[in-house]
Amino acid sequence: MKSKTCSRLLIIGGYGTFGGRLVEMLAGDPALTLLVAGRSLQKASRFVERYSGPATLIPVAIDRDRDAASRIATLVPDIVIDASGPWQAYGTQPYRVAEAAILNGAHYIDLADGSDFVLNIAALDSVAKDEGVFALAGTSTCPVLTMAVARSLSSKLARVDSIAGGIAPSPFARLGKTVVQAIARYAGKPVRIIRSGKLTWEHTFASTRRFTIAPPGCVPLAPLTFSLIDVPDLRLLGKLGNPVADTWFGVSTTPAIYHSLLRFLARAVKAGYFPTVRPLAGLMHFAMNHLGWGAHRGGMFVEIQGTDAHGAPVRKSWHLVAEGDDGPMVPVLAAVLIIRRCIHGHFPAPGARPATDELDLEDFSPLFKALTICTGERVNYRNNDAPVFRTIVGDAWKSLASPVRQLHDSSANSFFTGRASVRRGTGAVARIIGRLAGLPKSSNDKPITVRIVKDGDKEIWTRNFDSHSFSSELSVGREQLSALLCERFGPCRFGMALVADGPVLRYVPRRWTFLGVRMPGWMMPRGDIYETACNGRFVFHVEITLPLAGHVVSYAGWLTAGDQTFSNSCTAR
Repeated sequence: MKSKTCSRLLIIGGYGTFGGRLVEMLAGDPALTLLVAGRSLQKASRFVERYSGPATLIPVAIDRDRDAASRIATLVPDIVIDASGPWQAYGTQPYRVAEAAILNGAHYIDLADGSDFVLNIAALDSVAKDEGVFALAGTSTCPVLTMAVARSLSSKLARVDSIAGGIAPSPFARLGKTVVQAIARYAGKPVRIIRSGKLTWEHTFASTRRFTIAPPGCVPLAPLTFSLIDVPDLRLLGKLGNPVADTWFGVSTTPAIYHSLLRFLARAVKAGYFPTVRPLAGLMHFAMNHLGWGAHRGGMFVEIQGTDAHGAPVRKSWHLVAEGDDGPMVPVLAAVLIIRRCIHGHFPAPGARPATDELDLEDFSPLFKALTICTGERVNYRNNDAPVFRTIVGDAWKSLASPVRQLHDSSANSFFTGRASVRRGTGAVARIIGRLAGLPKSSNDKPITVRIVKDGDKEIWTRNFDSHSFSSELSVGREQLSALLCERFGPCRFGMALVADGPVLRYVPRRWTFLGVRMPGWMMPRGDIYETACNGRFVFHVEITLPLAGHVVSYAGWLTAGDQTFSNSCTAR
């Protein structure tokens, strides 16, 4: 290995969408000098002025297409990071930056997502080894994180038959022009994909799949439609262990109307009505950066189907949801991890290759925890034989208080007794709603019983407050209520996310329907609803409010199973 130190980093595209976030993640290290580079020295200078962290930031001008080799020789970086793109448009000399870095004795990393670019960097392998440096392509979400997830999911499977994945950026994630140009360049174009064990062609944005990203114990994203995109994973995932019969990877852009228009244009390109969507890249960039609405949340998923060690069919999926501005950080996490290893003297082996085997899934965990990112794995999702609540909560189940798990985990009918207090809303609308819904009257510390009857994949809950009873049907949500707890009161269905907040199970209202028709979110009932444990007993708190009616009802109390008192210490709310 030629370079024994790693303190001087040249980040090409350092003030762009992902290069800027890479700088942000690294700017806290006082040992680093970050050369923030791009075509415009003025833009680089303005970007650098925003930071006053421990790292040394220096703005520099580099034209990747003209003077990359001479500027790299002058600046003498330890590592060159190309975060500019679009790599699908690097022309007849796609590896000019990588070659310049290697021949100047610098290591090379890029955030490329172009299939051919990432896969063919191995052409530089011998020269990189001769120079004693590494050159890693595709050091981003695709394919490094997706491959790490796929290896983790498949580690205990006897055979993997298919792998699918997708990314869903937040509608408020600002995308750079190069990213949008890449999408416009290949929309509707054929890409190589594995089908029935053979390499074949499908058209981007013409093939779609529906999926709900739902990390266990977290609030899921709404069900989304994903469209096929050109990423290295389509071919690299096929080499995971035994030959994989089918691979697929897509993106879901929001708002949905924008995604639908992009799919329409892609189908027009596929049909030959016009050659490319590229002339619309400017309009697409404006739309994606100025017309966003909805929740500022993004996510990704990887799903594997195959057989386990006993020959039984199994479906496993890994989910990620990122809140707010932390979502756009995900594409740079792989590069951050590799760079931090280099800082501590742990360099990847010399040679040029895709970065797919450099990191494992557990390597990402500290960065996920440092950001507002929730991840988790689901196995055999929608298994009708499992209790409703355990199916939805998934791996987060073990964090809940023991009485909460015991109440919800029975596969047989069950009966609970306890005491509760009820407070009904006093407004005219609230009184009418309470009467129509059959809600109990206000009372203080009265007996309560709860009977849970299993009915196939549903649970019928009958609550009796001091001889006044009302019932509801609970099930695992489907379609527009997917991954939510679905509670039905007559013609109304309410979809609630089950969030594991340590030992506390919280119910977060997300969507609702009336006679099967999706209703506006602003009309949805809301409130503070949770379950926990105190003094060894199951404790519940339910508060329901409506936008126009105000407080409708709230009730709180405790339950035990028959004469048995669950053993657990008192847990604070």
